[in-house]
Amino acid sequence: MVIKKFGHNLEVDIHGMTVMEAKAELVSLLSRCDRATHEIDVIHGCHGGQALMNFVRKDLKHPRIVKRMLTLNNGMTTLVIKP
Repeated sequence: MVIKKFGHNLEVDIHGMTVMEAKAELVSLLSRCDRATHEIDVIHGCHGGQALMNFVRKDLKHPRIVKRMLTLNNGMTTLVIKP
């Protein structure tokens, strides 16, 4: 998983992971990321299958997730998180 920080936002690329790997990494990241982080852009892709996209958009559960925002890029979902 590649993580880039842009101010109060993170960008995470989970391409090539299985759903189980992505779940473990994202839950860990949500649990340990800085409380100043407001959003996490999750790049999951959409052309090589939709398992990761469906997981991030529907099945990923964590108490810090406030909402999910779909972007103009169908291969990315933004998670708005609470401090």
